[in-house]
Amino acid sequence: MSQRNCSESKKKNNTGLDMYIETAPNVKLYVKDYGEGKPVILIHGWPLSNEMWEYQIDTLVQNNFRVIVYDRRGFGKSSQPWDGYDYDTLADDLKAIIEQLDLKEATLVGFSMGGGEVVRYFSRHGGKGVSKAVLIASVTPFQLQTDSNPNGVPQEKYDAMAAQIKEDRIGFLDSFGKTFFGVSFISKPISTPLLDYYRMLCSFASPRATLECAISFSTTDFRREMASVNVPTLIIHGDEDKTVPIEITSEIAAKLIPDNKFIVYEGAPHGLFYIEKDKLNKDLIEFLNS
Repeated sequence: MSQRNCSESKKKNNTGLDMYIETAPNVKLYVKDYGEGKPVILIHGWPLSNEMWEYQIDTLVQNNFRVIVYDRRGFGKSSQPWDGYDYDTLADDLKAIIEQLDLKEATLVGFSMGGGEVVRYFSRHGGKGVSKAVLIASVTPFQLQTDSNPNGVPQEKYDAMAAQIKEDRIGFLDSFGKTFFGVSFISKPISTPLLDYYRMLCSFASPRATLECAISFSTTDFRREMASVNVPTLIIHGDEDKTVPIEITSEIAAKLIPDNKFIVYEGAPHGLFYIEKDKLNKDLIEFLNS
């Protein structure tokens, strides 16, 4: 990040700042920085972008928190390099943002794929500058079916998903979004225009990043890293999540993270940031103020 942008971030006020932060050679991440107070970093899910947090940002700022959101490399307005979609690199990107904004006592909030960045930041960088963590419908600790994880998702299912993305990425996003938000013939918890909007956000992602990140979140085993999350942690998951099943993720994460509070949203699908936005905002504020 340029010296000018660094200076601007330190003089930030409630009007907020949009900026680009260079996290690696030729890789710039799009960052928004709003409000004043203790910092909260919101890490978006796959294959969305920072806009998914629309219904959380205002509430957090109104409750006197500084909110930082950013587009993961390959998504939204950030650079779209060919490589660098493994969790080590993504956690290094997060570290660069925390360091360049000089954040202290921050709370990391990771949704879905973003939960992996939270855990890897602790195991790889010791959680520097972070005092709390939140995992929302997170992919951690491990999703893939293996001999040591027999209840996981079979590789064949991820292979089929990759094939659909390669064949018709936008068509895949359309059907994926319905499952994501729990839409069915008898349940329409989200309007069609809003569902179309989220599909549009996903469509802006690099096709390469979309595929490579799917490999990362489906195959990365965080089980041995979970204990490195050594700060108070809030875990939230819907028990009707068909995208990231609670039984193989958050239920196990709650047994592996030393200091956590685990909240199950009954009947809720994956897209909690919208479908359960009021409840989620309330639980976030209570945890941040605790």
